[in-house]
Amino acid sequence: MPHKLLLALQQLHKAKWTQAAEGNKPSEMTLMLCIARNGCSAKQGLKVSEISRLLGLTPPTVTQLINSLEAKGMVAREADSSDRRVVRVNLTEQGGKAAERAKEHRTATLNKLVDFLGEEDSGRLADLLLKVHAFAQEHMLDIERLPMNGDDEE
Repeated sequence: MPHKLLLALQQLHKAKWTQAAEGNKPSEMTLMLCIARNGCSAKQGLKVSEISRLLGLTPPTVTQLINSLEAKGMVAREADSSDRRVVRVNLTEQGGKAAERAKEHRTATLNKLVDFLGEEDSGRLADLLLKVHAFAQEHMLDIERLPMNGDDEE
């Protein structure tokens, strides 16, 4: 059974659920969707540390993504109105439109999956994926990282 599970997870990974959209990498689209979803409540945009926490990425990784998106005109950095040391990130009009199109595409894709699987199997899949996530949170963090190419050199 572990072999079948591994094969299924590998095939799912190869399916490339997240794809580049409108010239943006999947990670960039994820960041824009995060700002779109959470930036409204902040009204001033999100701090890099907030985006980092929401996406589970390091602040330097988030900063690189923001730099790339800023160069494309998708996000803008703005000084916080109450504390000039704080920088907030907002979607530009162009970034907001791209995020909305990505959200619509994701929703349409998930609706097709529900149509394909049916309501009952879709619910069961969601429950199982949540259980897998809970397992990973509880157990995977305890496993030591296996050495990769060059990692075992000291």
